Amino acid sequence: MEQLTPVPGEAEKRRALRTMKLVALSFLGAATLIFLATVLWPDPPAWVGYVRAAAEAGMVGALADWFAVTALFRRPMGLPIPHTAIIPTKKDVLGDSLGDFVGSNFLSESVVRDRLRRVGVAGRLGGWLAQPDNAERITSELSTVLRGAVTVLRDEDVQAVMEQAVVTRVVNVPWGPPLGKLLQRVFDDGTHHKLVDLICDQAYEWVSRNHDQVMRVVSNRAPSWSPKFVDALVADRVYEEVLTFAWNVKTDVNHPMRAAVDKFLHEFAGNLQTDPKIMERAELVKHQVLEHPAVKDVIGRAWTTAKRMLLDAAEDPSSELRTRVRTALTTLGDRLANDPDLRTKADGWVEGAAAYVVLNYRDEITTLITDTVHRWDAEETSQKIELQVGRDLQFIRINGTVVGALAGLLIYTVAQLIS
Repeated sequence: MEQLTPVPGEAEKRRALRTMKLVALSFLGAATLIFLATVLWPDPPAWVGYVRAAAEAGMVGALADWFAVTALFRRPMGLPIPHTAIIPTKKDVLGDSLGDFVGSNFLSESVVRDRLRRVGVAGRLGGWLAQPDNAERITSELSTVLRGAVTVLRDEDVQAVMEQAVVTRVVNVPWGPPLGKLLQRVFDDGTHHKLVDLICDQAYEWVSRNHDQVMRVVSNRAPSWSPKFVDALVADRVYEEVLTFAWNVKTDVNHPMRAAVDKFLHEFAGNLQTDPKIMERAELVKHQVLEHPAVKDVIGRAWTTAKRMLLDAAEDPSSELRTRVRTALTTLGDRLANDPDLRTKADGWVEGAAAYVVLNYRDEITTLITDTVHRWDAEETSQKIELQVGRDLQFIRINGTVVGALAGLLIYTVAQLIS
C-alpha cells in the first residue's frame, strides 16, 4: 500500500483533535455523574426526576453519537459490529464514488465551458501579458526551458537526425524537374541578366589583364617553322580581337553572344524537366554533392552552430531572440485586452480545448483519483481523514449530549403532565 504524504500542521491538528475528544468525553462524564447522583439521592424531591431524565437521555445521546462518529473510522471497542469502520472497509468504494462525483459534476462539458466563459481567460491573460514585467518573466521562463532542452539533447544524436532527415529528403526528391522549373522562372523574369553582366565584366577584365598569357597560348599553337615576329604579330592581332569581342559582349546587352547564352539557359532549364539523360546527370551530380565529405561536415556542424546561437540568445536578456519574444508577448497581451473579436476567438479556442480534454480524457482523469485512493493504506487513510475532520465531528457528540438531555427532559415533562 502507498503511504500518504504528510500534511502540514499535522501535529497541531492532532492536538486539537485530542482536546475536542476530551471536551466531548467530559460532557458524557458530566451527564453520567449527574445521573448517578440523582439515582443515589435518597428520598429526592420531585425536580430531581427531571434532572435524572435529562442526564439519562444525555448519556444515551452522547453514547449513540460516539458510536456513530467512531464507526466511521474504526470498530468501536474493537468489536466486529456490522457497518462499522466504514472508511477503512469502504475506502475503494468511496474512491470510486468520489471519482464518479468529480467526473459528473466538475468534468462535464457544460460546467467547464460555463466556468471558463465566466472567468474570461483571454481577457485576464491579455491584461497580465500586457505588463512588461510579466512578459519578461514568461520570456525568462521560456529561455530556461530552451536552455534545458538544448543542453539535454546529445549533439551526436541531433546531428545524426539532421543528416538523416536532410539527406533522406533531398535524395528522395529528384533535382531535375524542380530545379528546371525554378531556373525557368528565373530566366523568364530576366533575373539572371545580372549574373551574365557580372560574368561578362569579369571576362573582359581577365582578358585585359592577361595579354602575356594570350600571347603565349597563340605562340605555342603556331607552327614550328613560323618566324617568331610573325607569331608575335598574329598573337597580338588575336588578342586585340578577343579583347574587342569581350568588350562588345560586355557593353551590348543585345549582343548575339548574350542571346546565345539566354537560348542555352532556357533550353537547359527545359531539358532538366523533360530530357531523361539530363535529369539522370542531375541525379548523379546530386549524389556526388551529398556524398562529399565537406557537405556532410556542413550538415553536422549546423546543429553545433545553431545550438551555440540558441544558448547565447537564451542567456542574454538583451538578445534579439528574447527581445522579439518579449515584444510579441506584450503585443499579444495588448490585443487580447483591447480587441473584443480576438478575445472572443481566444476564449472560444480555450473552451474548445478544455471541452475536448474533458470529453476525451474524463475517464483517465477520474481514474487518477480512484487509482490513487486504491493505493492508499486503509488504516492510515482513516487516520488522516479523522485528523482533518475529526475535530468538527466531536461537536456531534457534544450536540448529541445536549440535544439528548433536552429531549429526555421534554419527554419526561410531557409524561408527567399526562400521567
